[in-house]
Amino acid sequence: MRILLVGGTSSLARALKPVLSESAEVITAGRAGCDMRLDLNDPVEMMTLPEGTDVVVNAAASFGGPGFEGMLAAESVNVLGVLKLCHSCAMARVGHLVLISSIFSGIDKRSSFYNIYSLSKRHSDEIAELYCSTSSLPLTILRPSQFYGVGEAYRKHQPFLFRIMDAAASNEDILIFGKNDALRNFIHVEDIARIIALVIRRKIIGTFSCANGENVRYSEVAAAAIRAFGSKSAIRFMRDQPDIPDNICEANDSLFRLIDYYPQISISMGMEKEASLRRRAE
Repeated sequence: MRILLVGGTSSLARALKPVLSESAEVITAGRAGCDMRLDLNDPVEMMTLPEGTDVVVNAAASFGGPGFEGMLAAESVNVLGVLKLCHSCAMARVGHLVLISSIFSGIDKRSSFYNIYSLSKRHSDEIAELYCSTSSLPLTILRPSQFYGVGEAYRKHQPFLFRIMDAAASNEDILIFGKNDALRNFIHVEDIARIIALVIRRKIIGTFSCANGENVRYSEVAAAAIRAFGSKSAIRFMRDQPDIPDNICEANDSLFRLIDYYPQISISMGMEKEASLRRRAE
């Protein structure tokens, strides 16, 4: 099997490639640093896929921003870029397209987490479903919750999670704004990689939530970090600061039942993995 991994330098792609390589030839594609160049902003005429590609996985995305340029970038990559990729897959007779979306694609505009990223991801899902339904291209859309992993590559998109671990590693108090012990849903990137590999192996088609079965409170994350680092840190709520809102996912194991795999890495195990990495680097 030949798999083209688009967005090949992303943190998810780096975790995914070795897992896919256990049973397939994997070609990475991206703007730079990959086996081949493929930019979702390029004209569709330039998006030629390697001959004999069986599966395409799209891990590329733009997180955009609040202004015009950020909105334009998110829609250009996440929506128009995905549409062009769908067409390229159809023209190359690819057997399966897997799009990595986001749990945020389903949030309501009244949510405090609603932004151009969530909106463009919803547009992306819908345009891919529309195109693929009319071109007989088998499509899977996976919507993971907030994913994290081991090492600095994951700090950019999970800065608060890493601030918690930094504080625990330094025996500093872990500060949580407001009185609300906010709920979050985190899934480890190693679990996501295994899930994607099983989806490809079993050719699971459809749109699926891909969230951890349990939401966790920030105090639980902090306590797990304190245990992992053997820290003397205390957890303190800054009650004079604005509350952090909850951001939770409803339990949905429909995908996990189809692939006979549930997320294996708890938040405590995730903290232990990061602590072990830092200890080895000392």
